[in-house]
Amino acid sequence: MQEMVKLDTMKFLPGLKYLCKEISSVIFRKDCPVCGRLSAGQWMRSCSRTSESTESNQDNMMLKHLISKIKSTGPISVAEYMREVLTNPVTGYYQHRDVLGPQGDFITSPEISQIFGELLGVWCVSEWMAAGKPKTFQLVELGPGRGTLASDALRVFSQLRSVLKESEISVHLVEVSPKLGEIQAQLLTEGEQHLLHDPSGAIYRTGITKTGLPISWYRDLRDVPKGFSFYLAHEFFDVLPIHKFQKTKQGWREILIDIEPKSPEKLRFVLAPHATLASKALIQQRDDERDHIEVCPEAGVIIDNLASRITEDGGAALIADYGHNGTKTDTFRGFRGHQLHDVLTAPGTADLTADVDFSFLRQMTEGKVTSLGPITQHQFLKNMGIDVRLQVLLRNASDANTRKGLMDAYNMIMNPEKMGNRFKFFALLPYNRLISKHDTKTVKCGPTAPPVAGFSELQL
Repeated sequence: MQEMVKLDTMKFLPGLKYLCKEISSVIFRKDCPVCGRLSAGQWMRSCSRTSESTESNQDNMMLKHLISKIKSTGPISVAEYMREVLTNPVTGYYQHRDVLGPQGDFITSPEISQIFGELLGVWCVSEWMAAGKPKTFQLVELGPGRGTLASDALRVFSQLRSVLKESEISVHLVEVSPKLGEIQAQLLTEGEQHLLHDPSGAIYRTGITKTGLPISWYRDLRDVPKGFSFYLAHEFFDVLPIHKFQKTKQGWREILIDIEPKSPEKLRFVLAPHATLASKALIQQRDDERDHIEVCPEAGVIIDNLASRITEDGGAALIADYGHNGTKTDTFRGFRGHQLHDVLTAPGTADLTADVDFSFLRQMTEGKVTSLGPITQHQFLKNMGIDVRLQVLLRNASDANTRKGLMDAYNMIMNPEKMGNRFKFFALLPYNRLISKHDTKTVKCGPTAPPVAGFSELQL
């Protein structure tokens, strides 16, 4: 598999060049709005206030629930701990609060800069053109946050209606949090009063976006209708439950969570004395130079589902997250008030996350689809033309404060010392999407596939 494809756009069929021309005349035109975002300086100041709050004196329902569970069944895996803490229907972290933004616990690139979501929308249109402009396609987002990324991408679709006019588009959001689902609906539609609700159904909310497209909400990717689709997953895989393993003289042993004997109201990490079902199934025979490994089986299941859908129905998936290529060890951590937080303290009040192992995702898709990446966010957005878009927004900005906000946001998501190198992009494409170097003995020269935007150096 390739990590980076260096191609001269001028050598290819006119599809991508045409799209770039459309972007220059439509997306980058004067009436394309500069959307309001809290500036980097503003949200950092807000974060400093948020992080001062504490709930240390309050009863922690989640902690009591976990202690009761451990007393009944024994030490639990880190995966079970994460699942309970993040998505428990009653006290789960994501279930009843807005966790994003200055007053939440973390900030994401779409919340910082409108350009991020716009360029991901452009990426979808580019791949739609490369696929031959199918008559229908679905935009599917996993873990849509506040819906900001989807909103920015849909604005691109609306501005490019002259390109997409022959295609029937629908929007599908996979979201387990009732609170975030409400926030998404407020942003993307005319409001809850205009939506249809079925709380117990696989499709629990349906309606029409502000741009006139049908939109539906699901709790599980498996419930999303099959069909030609573009799947976006931004900071989604990093919160899926992981199993942690430690190499010992007796072989790999799973790291579990137990009650601290000297402080029965606290939790601690312990090493399983014997092989567990998870260690036998996921890692027992693994030959790895590392002495500590994290494995996310749910990520494997979801990526396999995506690969199968792309193979059967076409489309592509674009994953953006922080992660590594099978090199890191202990990355499990918590965030609260935009600060690092002890993962075992006050469970349910902080986000839990672990770096995505992109080598594992690639391994799960081998022989089914083509994968590209991971490459850095800085590299991907640069290849997508973020500098051109920024210059247009700066020219159209009405005052110095707006221009400063745009530059601060750009610096935050592009600076290698901030988000630029921390976050990675990884794509899944149909197996025949890219044509490898020709084997002159078996393959005759023919049309060359257009480059994949973002993973190719785009020369306008």
